[in-house]
Amino acid sequence: MATTQHQRAPGGGQSPGQPVRVPFPVVDEVARHCAQDAEPSTVHIEIHLPARVDEERLRSAFAAALARHPRALMRERPRGPLARRYEWELTEGPDTDPVSFPTCAPGALERARAGALDRAPALTASPPLRLDVVREPDREGCVLLFAVHHTALDGPACMRLAATAAEIYSGSPIPPSPAPARPAAAPLPRQSRTPALARPAQVAPGSPGSAPVPGNALLLAELPVPRRESGAPYTVNDQLMVATALTVADWNRAQGAPGADRRPLRITMPVDDRPRGPEMPIGNGTRLVEVGFTAAEVAAGADVAALLRTTAERTRALKAQPRPQLGHGAGLLTVPLLPVAARAALTRGLRVAAGPWTSTTLLSNIGRIPYPLDFGDAGRATAVWFSAPARMPRGLTFTTASTGGRLHLALRWSRTLLGESDGARLLEMFTRHLAATSSEAI
Repeated sequence: MATTQHQRAPGGGQSPGQPVRVPFPVVDEVARHCAQDAEPSTVHIEIHLPARVDEERLRSAFAAALARHPRALMRERPRGPLARRYEWELTEGPDTDPVSFPTCAPGALERARAGALDRAPALTASPPLRLDVVREPDREGCVLLFAVHHTALDGPACMRLAATAAEIYSGSPIPPSPAPARPAAAPLPRQSRTPALARPAQVAPGSPGSAPVPGNALLLAELPVPRRESGAPYTVNDQLMVATALTVADWNRAQGAPGADRRPLRITMPVDDRPRGPEMPIGNGTRLVEVGFTAAEVAAGADVAALLRTTAERTRALKAQPRPQLGHGAGLLTVPLLPVAARAALTRGLRVAAGPWTSTTLLSNIGRIPYPLDFGDAGRATAVWFSAPARMPRGLTFTTASTGGRLHLALRWSRTLLGESDGARLLEMFTRHLAATSSEAI
């Protein structure tokens, strides 16, 4: 069992045996309120390496990485029934070894992926993540597969841990990573002709089967990064956003969804302003914004070039505008006036009531991986996939990252909404619409 860091007592002394306590931030608390076993809120990350890592060296490197980023060494503090806050306890070391090496066997990767989606790491043991090093007899190299509890950490924070572990494992310092570029000022988004409070379209149900199993399913793909002309006013993120909007609109029309030609789409987009260096804050650090599209903008035969320009205006403005991570209303739900049990019941009730107004889907574009992820004799990462939770009522998420000039896409969906064949159809639609945003096609 790990020893714990100590909390300073008033007057500058220390209280022996008392671990450092950190109240849950707003994002963590809302996620904790809405946790459910049927659809665990996990972030799944895969790092593919061309050769295999040494077990003891990797364990040692990851333990050292956690020590360099002690905010990841946290567990949920036990609380009484009338407690008004959730709190993290920070530990000086892991309560349990987060690194495991499953048996090298056929199908090991698929089983590890399923585990990352179906079983969230415990919040009561530090750190709230798992790392499976997956090897298969017929596959060269290995896969570092993370399962992260999204109540505690997000994907970029876990990637920072992985990058530090790679640096320690290889003995090669990571070159400095610039902070994400954000415009200092931008015009307001072009106003949609649809009222801001209009009920958005939801992803139409597919064919999940007669007795769908709760939880998420996953489909991974490697695609070319769509080309842009030099000086184009839009980014790859804007191309991905347009492809996502057109894919969902096409899917809803094909499924005969009521209001498919009338309701607007709203796509949630995480924005991350944190530095990527060793000083990167660990935790849930992204803020969520919503990019809107009118039904006319994503109608069949849409003008892709015009839609790219309009989307670029909206995303630039949304990134530049200061905003709380979950919007202005979420903070009110976490004011500690009532016990957390009462606030949890209220938050869950509001989430159900607001279901019809939840955004259509989520696009999380990590962008180009800013770290070499060089594991020395095991090689540099050849592919990195992320997937974000796809809980209902959204039920579908698109997550992308770029490595080695290739785009790595993860489609993740709720099995109560869609089936395996539906995922394949959505992938085909997305691939086609993304290609249509390339400069060669416009």
